[in-house]
Amino acid sequence: MTALFGLALTGRRVVVVGAGKVASRRVRRFLAEGAHVCVVAPAASDDIRRHAQHGDLEWRDREAAAADLDDAWFVLAATDDPAVNATVVSWADARRIFSIDVSDGSRGSARQAASSQHGDLAVGVVSTEGPDPARIRAVRDAVAAHIDAGGVDLRRRRAHEGRVILVGSGPGDPSLITVRGRQALSEADVVVTDRLGATELLVTVPYDVEVVNVGKSPDNHPVPQHEINALLVDRAKQGLVVVRLKGGDPFVFGRGGEEVHACLEAGVPVEVVPGVTSALSVPALAGIPVTQRQVAGTVVITSGHAGADPTAVAAMVEGATLVVLMGVNALPGIVQAGLDAGAAPGMPVAIIERGSTPQERITRTVLSDAVRSAGETGVKPPAIIVIGQVAHPELLASAAAATPHS
Repeated sequence: MTALFGLALTGRRVVVVGAGKVASRRVRRFLAEGAHVCVVAPAASDDIRRHAQHGDLEWRDREAAAADLDDAWFVLAATDDPAVNATVVSWADARRIFSIDVSDGSRGSARQAASSQHGDLAVGVVSTEGPDPARIRAVRDAVAAHIDAGGVDLRRRRAHEGRVILVGSGPGDPSLITVRGRQALSEADVVVTDRLGATELLVTVPYDVEVVNVGKSPDNHPVPQHEINALLVDRAKQGLVVVRLKGGDPFVFGRGGEEVHACLEAGVPVEVVPGVTSALSVPALAGIPVTQRQVAGTVVITSGHAGADPTAVAAMVEGATLVVLMGVNALPGIVQAGLDAGAAPGMPVAIIERGSTPQERITRTVLSDAVRSAGETGVKPPAIIVIGQVAHPELLASAAAATPHS
């Protein structure tokens, strides 16, 4: 039986002897952990050469010597020659330095697990009967996928400091939440949720997780923002992990900044998990690139709450792409301000309701006719409004036809 321990290598010297494919893969892990890596090999892969050129690691382009292990905390023997690897491991053993021999799992004093990270948890898989990398990776990947899909309850069992995690859940499709966002939901003791976003994910949380709905609609704000802030702080101060599940991205017209400030002022640890913002993803899913070479190189994102602000009007006049969130009720004022300022009446407009969901619907029109078209089709929030040449229904087809293929 092999005893398993984790080694903290951040800020510590790691020596890697060898610079081929295996060494390159392991070096990336050491760098990601923040180790000071020294590679010793007369020849190196392109990957290691580039790391050395950028100053990410030290490369000594010669054969290894025992003195290379001076001040090392960990040694990886990863050459193509088992005899050289055995010698390097013997040097490490003599100096009581943990080591791995990639060519023989029975040698060396450590085993490097195939690991995956899930928030503040790391899961590692090793074989106790010699190396079998493909098998180990297959088990690692299966376990990681199960955890990241929400199949494991990651809540803490012992008393701990409470904290708040602001999670952007994306535009609505549950599959568009980030991996870290899905992990955070598995850690939650409390979920404070909006009305929009990937709220379907809430059916997967355990029944004893408290779910507090503070969702808003255009004319109905039952829970004021200051009460939401107080709720987050109160639950966190009870020693609970509070996930604030927000639609889109927390910092794109989501008032996430206010919630972060409230937590910091109260001394509550807070983490922000960015989300896929509906301002960019919903048009993309509808086949509308908000920027397109030779069509629009600038995109302006605004909120309907801001009305026809000068930046939005300028975007329409100059032919940039204007993306309006929460703008259904403000559409008449935005359109009129643009036309009054000289925006092209024939500027394409696309209004995308409930983007990324099975209820998605797209209304295509032009600026001068946008209000009438929205009224005729009965456009309702939530909707993303895209104004600009990129909203032309034939844009992608014409661009593809005009682009030479290599």
